Amino acid sequence: MSETRFSVIAAPMAEAQHALQEIKSLYHQYIEPKIEKSTCIVVLGGDGFMLETLHNYMSLNIPFFGMNCGTVGFLMNKYELRSLPKRLKQATGVMLHPLAMTTVDQDGKKHQALAINEVSLLRQTRQVAKISVIIDGVTRLPELSCDGILLSTPAGSTAYNLSAHGPILPLGSPVLALTPISAFRPRRWRGAILKHNAVVELKILEHTKRPVSAVADSVEVRNVLEVQIYEDRQLHIRILFDADRSLEERILNEQFLY
Repeated sequence: MSETRFSVIAAPMAEAQHALQEIKSLYHQYIEPKIEKSTCIVVLGGDGFMLETLHNYMSLNIPFFGMNCGTVGFLMNKYELRSLPKRLKQATGVMLHPLAMTTVDQDGKKHQALAINEVSLLRQTRQVAKISVIIDGVTRLPELSCDGILLSTPAGSTAYNLSAHGPILPLGSPVLALTPISAFRPRRWRGAILKHNAVVELKILEHTKRPVSAVADSVEVRNVLEVQIYEDRQLHIRILFDADRSLEERILNEQFLY
């Protein structure tokens, strides 16, 4: 960045709002009030607020630099105010591509949403969901009985995907993780690693008796009949990290925790 002019967006929590006032006091000469004219968007909060901000402003094609003022900060840098403009100039960038989700619900209505971490299908009632899994037009699992299933990006592979015992994917790898959630039948199916350009179709069987919701990050569509998911390479999201604490390093470290 030749000239650092950043905008700041803070979560509503007290800690993030306090950090916002500190940054305004120390770096008012660097702050750009019009977000679309800034060279970087500084995000104060946790991972959830970071995802929300990425969704709200990804169309501006401006890099994001998060500082952790929340409970989880995998996508965030350490909250440190010293030499902030210098940190922004020296930060390394990671390019992410979101998943595009298209669903059709039981009323025949179509819904579309984007997911930076994952798209997950979840049973809505006490009864197990039954889902047919189709990859690039080929039915790979005629019937999966489960609590749900999710498709994760490499950036999201350490989130819900990891909790569901899915694989951690190296950042930048051209693959996606398809992971079952509490699979009942077939018992031994543990998921699949797919090419990033795969088109995944998930059809809900016995949808009236066994309703399923589809969730793209924070957007939920209930009572879906079918879901199509693919990686949208036309959309680019750039997140900045301190040079000594890259996202690649964090994802690698996750694979050696015990």
